[in-house]
This record gives sequence, C-alpha cells and structure tokens, in this order.
Amino acid sequence: MGTETWIPDAAVRRRPRESLVVQKFGGSSVADPVSIRRVAQRILEARAAGRRVVVVVSAMGDTTDELLDLANGVTSFPSARELDVLLSAGERISTALLALALTDLGVTARAFTGPEAGLVTDGTHGRAHLVDVNPRRVRSFLRQDGIAVVAGFQGQSLTTKEVTTLGRGGSDITAVALAAALGAAECEIYTDVAGVYTADPRVVPAARKIPSLTSGEMLELAAAGAKVLHPRCVEYARRFGVVLHVRSSFTQQPGTLVLPDPANGPGEPPPLERPIVTGVTADANQAKVTLAGVPDAAGAAARIFRLVARAGARVEMIVQNAATVGSGRTDISFTVPAEDVPAVVERLRAARGQVGFLEVDHDEDVALLSVRGFGMRQGHQVFPRVLAALGRAGVNVEMISASEFRISVVVRADALARAEDAVSEAFSAAWAEVPALV
Repeated sequence: MGTETWIPDAAVRRRPRESLVVQKFGGSSVADPVSIRRVAQRILEARAAGRRVVVVVSAMGDTTDELLDLANGVTSFPSARELDVLLSAGERISTALLALALTDLGVTARAFTGPEAGLVTDGTHGRAHLVDVNPRRVRSFLRQDGIAVVAGFQGQSLTTKEVTTLGRGGSDITAVALAAALGAAECEIYTDVAGVYTADPRVVPAARKIPSLTSGEMLELAAAGAKVLHPRCVEYARRFGVVLHVRSSFTQQPGTLVLPDPANGPGEPPPLERPIVTGVTADANQAKVTLAGVPDAAGAAARIFRLVARAGARVEMIVQNAATVGSGRTDISFTVPAEDVPAVVERLRAARGQVGFLEVDHDEDVALLSVRGFGMRQGHQVFPRVLAALGRAGVNVEMISASEFRISVVVRADALARAEDAVSEAFSAAWAEVPALV
C-alpha cells in the first residue's frame, strides 16, 4: 500500500495565510441544484468576512455509485484505467455547476480539475497517492480575486499523465493537500453531520459533539471506522499542521476543530491520572481473514503482510495463536475493510506455496467496535468495563486489541448495534460534559 510522499514547502507551512480558507463540500452538500446554490451562498459568506476561498467538491449525491453501476452494466470486469476516466467525471460535473452558480451570484469563479490544480499521483488507478502538489494555476487565480473550485478525488499520474482517482476519502485528501500547499489558515470539511460525536448520534441518542481534539486522537477515531474523516486525510493534516474544522453545511453552528498535536508529542494525553473515554465507534465494513497452518518461523508473518500491503488493504487488527506443540505451525487472523477481501485473498492464494500456509478463509459477517479516548491501557478501569458491558448484552468477543487511545473488539455483525448500545450506555455518564481534548 502506498503513502503520500509529497512534502509542502517549509516556509508555507510555517506561515499560514490567515485570510485563506479551503472549504470542502461532500456529495450530500451538493446533491442537487438547490443544494449547490445554497453552498454557493455559504462560500460568499466567507468572502464577505474578508477571506479568500478555495473550494473542493465531491460528486453530487450518489453519482459515483451510479457511474459504477453503469460500468458494471456494460462489463463484469471494468479496467481500473477506464473506471478512473469514468468516475472522475462526477467531480468535474459538480465543480463546473458550483462555479456556474458562483458566477451567477456575481463573483469570479473558475472550475479546476485535479490535474489542473496541480495534484500529481503515483499513477495507481483506483487508489492513487499524491507525490507532488503544485497549485500554481490556483494560486494565480486567487491573486485575481477569484474563487477556485477544484474537483476532489482525482489527480494526474507523474509518469503516464493519465487521470487517476485517490480512492476512499479522496476529496478530503485533496482539500487538506491544497490547504497545506497554499498555506491556508484552516481547512473546513462540510458534511451532513454537525461535527465529530462521541458515538453515532443516529444509534446512540446520548452521543455528544466533541468541540475539539488533536489530530492524533482524530486519527485513532478515523482508523477505528468513523466515517466523518478518512485516516489518510487526518494523517495529512497531522503531518503538515493543517487545522481541520468538521461542520455541517446545513447549519451555521460551529463544528469540531481538529488541531495539530501539541509540541510535547502526538496525541499527548492531558495531565490526568484517570483515563478519559471520549466515544464509541462502530464499523460494519470489516472482514476477518484467517490463515491456517502458517509455518512458525521467522519471516513468515512478514511475507504474509507484504502481500496484504500489495493488495492495497489497511490491516486493522492481527491475532496470532501459539504454535501447536510438535506441529511447527500456527494460525494468523487479521481484519481488513470488506471491499479489500477479494484482492487480499487472491494474492494470498497465489502465494500459498511460497509462504507455506495450509489454507486461507475469510468471514465477512464480522464488525469492529472501538472505545476511544486517553489512557485506554490503564486496564483496571476501562478494559473490564468494556468486556462486562458486552457480556451483559450477550455479545461474544472474537478479537481484541488495545492502544493508549483505543480498545477495539471484533464481534459478529448482527450483534454490532447491541454491542454499541451496551458499551455506550456503560460510559454515558462520562459524556455528560465532554471536554475539549486540547
């Protein structure tokens, strides 16, 4: 799996331009012409406040899914290259429409594709990573007092010059990368929710909005399956010191600020002896892959996870059993996003003889539940409480992992809602007054 290798100019990162803001609007915010005009009005409010604005937009509503359905309607095996050409059209449409709406309101606006905005990728179709960002044309247009509207989710291959898409969270990544390159004071991520919550408010009514947190804490949250921000986007912001503001495009209320980690280290906990539990995250988009009969030898696990990485999958949790006495073999289970299972299993089966395991199996009827906060490994307070809540709800735990910021468990998919409700109730008293974490 690749990683973004581009590093913005150090001088730009040291001196954010206080008057410049990057605003990113998701598909639900630009779902139809009425929504697009409402977004245009919101952009003008930032202009009226004296700010220069760069806008990044996703495809309208369900456009990406509809384009995928069209592709699958003409072939069962669409090529990654042609899919990128097709899917990138969704963002170009919404970009052009928003620029038209802004122009109709009397301001100078121009639509830019990802390549036109200077986003250069490693050329991997379907899940490209950025290797350079040079928004020369965007910067020039800003000097003309224009509003630049950039298509998210796409860039241009460094070698082939072809259009490539950035994969899940691609529009958020586009916005953060441009904010870093342009030295923006803030990157506003507009969604259909009012910020980052202690749990999904649609499932847990007691969930509360978190006013602020560090990028380290947000990274743990995103990696645990929170859908508000993608982990790649948060890691970008963390590396380059970009301030994120997650807020709703449908209200004027402030959202959640995701601030750079303090100088004393990423995700440094507040000076408290007791743990702070800030929320519960549920992720139904997980699958468990199990390799049986793996040689209990040095390097075997490394070979396995190199193959998983080449499939482009992000491993969330790993469990390895002790080798059976006399067999010299062990079992390894790990979780990956459900959509990555076919590619992972295909690579592993192809390398079965090379790695030496006996069989590979996968289970897509699992889900991931995470409790996040600070001091999670002070287990005498948090760990037993989580397990006790799950036990009372009759939820069996299949896998467990823990860090200072998160305790995660794998449960059956049909028990996820029950598990989330039980654990949320166990910690609900601690959310009566959710503190800002920075």
